[in-house]
Amino acid sequence: MAKDRILIIDDDQQICKILRDYFNYEEFEVFVAHDGQDGLEKIKELAPDIIILDLMLPEKNGLDICRELKPHNQIPIIILSAKNRENDRIKGLELGADDYVTKPFSPREVVLRTKNLLRRINREDNKEELEFAGLIINREQRMVKVKGEEISLAPKEFDLLWQLASSPKTVFSREKLLELVWDFDY
Repeated sequence: MAKDRILIIDDDQQICKILRDYFNYEEFEVFVAHDGQDGLEKIKELAPDIIILDLMLPEKNGLDICRELKPHNQIPIIILSAKNRENDRIKGLELGADDYVTKPFSPREVVLRTKNLLRRINREDNKEELEFAGLIINREQRMVKVKGEEISLAPKEFDLLWQLASSPKTVFSREKLLELVWDFDY
């Protein structure tokens, strides 16, 4: 089974090292970016399963990253920030963050919040049927209907369609699709 991929975007290298160690111990695949622009590029390149995001970053701040990502993407985001005032937390959550943790923090708590968020999202992803305008995809029966007419797909074609349709606002890299659909490990 593929490991969950986590991207930590924080300019504090010590925090990144601590979190990397904790997430590696929990068998996550961990990637790090130390500025907002590099973080955005890695999001597009890696298609992580979850993002830990600092707000005060060089190049592009965390709120701008949330603003840019959330309309097009369903990758969960946990903000990790020294900004601990209520209006800062509310602003981050309004812009689409799924959780907000203030510094100083417990690395174990961040790992548990991450695991809980991924578990909740995975439960939601376990739907058996998806419906779009004129398109029905049933995972259990591996059946696809377009405007009421059943169409035949090869097994990998069905798997690819399901993967894309079940995450309609997520952009996947070629490598991520190969990993998810063909079980290639990069």
